[in-house]
Amino acid sequence: MRDIESEFPPRLKKLVDMGEAGIDIMHGELKNIMLEAETQLILAREAEEKSGEAIDSMERTYWEGQMDALTRAYVLTYNLVFAINEREPIK
Repeated sequence: MRDIESEFPPRLKKLVDMGEAGIDIMHGELKNIMLEAETQLILAREAEEKSGEAIDSMERTYWEGQMDALTRAYVLTYNLVFAINEREPIK
């Protein structure tokens, strides 16, 4: 069995224990991860502008890709929340 305590942040486990919907937890956590990635992207862009080195260009490209992927996941969770809230009950 997987040891959830070693892989899952306690603050998220607390939300689960409080009965928060998984999709809401994921949506909120994606916001946090996106903010971190955006900060890294800004730093990478600044480093690239200062140095002009290829390695800094690769770092910027990496963080742009991360932001693209995270944004797609965030939009998916956003749309899922609305779809779940608007679904018709099963008859």
